Amino acid sequence: MTPPPPPLGGGELVVWRLDLAVHAASWDSGEGAYRVGGRWNAPGARVVYCSIDPATAILEVAVHKGFRTLDTVAHTLTAALIADPARVHVVWPGDVPNPNWLRPGIPSAGQQAFGAGLLARHPFVLLPSVVSTHSWNLIFDPRAAAGAYAFTSRERFALDPRLHPPAKA
Repeated sequence: MTPPPPPLGGGELVVWRLDLAVHAASWDSGEGAYRVGGRWNAPGARVVYCSIDPATAILEVAVHKGFRTLDTVAHTLTAALIADPARVHVVWPGDVPNPNWLRPGIPSAGQQAFGAGLLARHPFVLLPSVVSTHSWNLIFDPRAAAGAYAFTSRERFALDPRLHPPAKA
């Protein structure tokens, strides 16, 4: 496991998120997690899923949509700033009650309840990525964390075309 970045000891922390371009303006609404749930929340809870580096944010989307979609449908990469990293609760792999929660698969009710409990106690929660096991994701409830994060930039995403090569004849 890669240690969290040095900013968690002080300074600023930038988080990243990749969205469909049509949803870029509402990047922090938590609407998708609200509608269908996620690894760390059940449906009905507004949770924003981010990564602490852009590459992991891209992989987190690619694992669900595939490189074809990232190559052919407009996406936007958004960065946001968490000004006080001391407000980020770090969950190390050994802190997770069931190690299978950190493996690919369908989340369990227990896993979603664990995430909900963390979000009830902490404005931001840093968790190991399942897609990239040496990377980190950050989740937050946008209402509970209001004022503690700020949008910093948005850019049009462009996938490296080598990740979606033409079919060989």
